[in-house]
Amino acid sequence: MIVGTCTVTLRIPWASSLKEKRMVIKSLMDRMKNRFNISVAEVEEQDNHKTAVIGFACVTNETAHANSIIDKVMNFIEDNTEAEIEDEFREIL
Repeated sequence: MIVGTCTVTLRIPWASSLKEKRMVIKSLMDRMKNRFNISVAEVEEQDNHKTAVIGFACVTNETAHANSIIDKVMNFIEDNTEAEIEDEFREIL
C-alpha cells in the first residue's frame, strides 16, 4: 500500500475575514474531494484569514500513481482558485 500526502500553503490576499477565507477553502476542498476521491482538510493557520494550509492524501498501489494524483490535484488547485500557492510539500509513504 502506497500513501501519497501533500501539504499546500495558499495565500489569499483579498480575504478580509475568516468567513471569506472559509468560503474559498471549503468550496475548493469540496470540489477536490468530489473530483479526485481524496481525503482533504485544512490542517494549519485556521485563525489567519490571509493564509490557508490544506493537506490531502491518496492511497494507491504504485508510487507513480500517487505522484500522478498529486500532480493532477495541484494542477486543479492552480486552475480553480484565485489564491496563490506559496508552498507545497509532498511525501510518499
